[in-house]
Amino acid sequence: MAYLTLKGINKIYPNGFHAVHDFNLEIEKGEFIVFVGSSGCGKSTTLRMIAGLEDISKGELLINGVYANDKSPRDREIAMVFQSYALYPQMSVYDNLAFGLTLQGVDDDVIDEKVKHVAHILGLTDYLDRMPRALSGGQRQRVAVGRAIIRKVGIFLMDEPLSNLDAKQRVTMRAEIAQIHRQTGATTIYVTHDQTEAMTLADRIVIMKEGRIQQVGTPYELYFKPVNLFVAGFIGEPPMNFIRCKVQDGCVEIGGKKLNITPNLGAHAKEYEGKEIYFGFRPEAVALGQQENAYVLGANVELTEMLGDNTNVYVNIGSSNAILKVNPHDTPATDSDIVFSIPVESTYLFDAETEMVITTEELVSSAQ
Repeated sequence: MAYLTLKGINKIYPNGFHAVHDFNLEIEKGEFIVFVGSSGCGKSTTLRMIAGLEDISKGELLINGVYANDKSPRDREIAMVFQSYALYPQMSVYDNLAFGLTLQGVDDDVIDEKVKHVAHILGLTDYLDRMPRALSGGQRQRVAVGRAIIRKVGIFLMDEPLSNLDAKQRVTMRAEIAQIHRQTGATTIYVTHDQTEAMTLADRIVIMKEGRIQQVGTPYELYFKPVNLFVAGFIGEPPMNFIRCKVQDGCVEIGGKKLNITPNLGAHAKEYEGKEIYFGFRPEAVALGQQENAYVLGANVELTEMLGDNTNVYVNIGSSNAILKVNPHDTPATDSDIVFSIPVESTYLFDAETEMVITTEELVSSAQ
């Protein structure tokens, strides 16, 4: 196992494009860290700088406390799994798995033992004689993962390894990657644009936007304690609802109803009087009907999506739109008028100008 320190890492290309800005992160031994964000946010570039495939423009990379900026990829003791699998098409599964050990001059008997052990872990025993072209996408991905773990390095880097698989294969491979991590204990850095992968695999998640870290935290922290509008909208499916409104006398008006948000604003009440904010709530936090200790709103149903375990209900709340996630047995009719409640402690307020969350100690404690 290894630990890493990234201090003020920047990537600036010759044309002046600044891909990564002041990236700072401490990664502990054995941690599973996931970089997540939309395309072009700098997550893969950061991973490639860790791997030594991209030069670091500014900042320091330390591996086990040793300065590693100038080390070659081979000397960093890192194994990388690419989105494209990068298997050798002319080699069998066995030879693909054994190739790295062969280059290291490992004895044939030891190679044979290690290949068969890894093949057993990944369910590839019956495919060792096959060529990559004869494998499914999921099987090829398992070979790529196996080729990385067989080397027993301290750090695994995975760059969107599941993006070429179908939905069912992704679920299966997520479970396999989690199991492999538990078995090897290797420090793992995983890049994805899929928040489900991030939430289910990570010990901690690094959310990036336009080359900058937005928030670092556990899946729980990112879901319940987002620091800004971007994180709140990125984590969760469907995403958090946001309604822009103005604070007047400690209240906001949404869909013709005044909601007293003084408890949410706490000590910030005077500061935000007369200012615009975003009123946020997650689709799954709502309950149909009128509840106590909750904000109650009326809405008109525009569309429903029956998904089996729940129904997404698209509604109009005055001039605003929102999505509600409800029990499928309670699915309202299209174009009907409904009433729903949002528990006070399940709402979020964001500064409309800075897009940062407005927090109070009461709200933080209620999320724990």
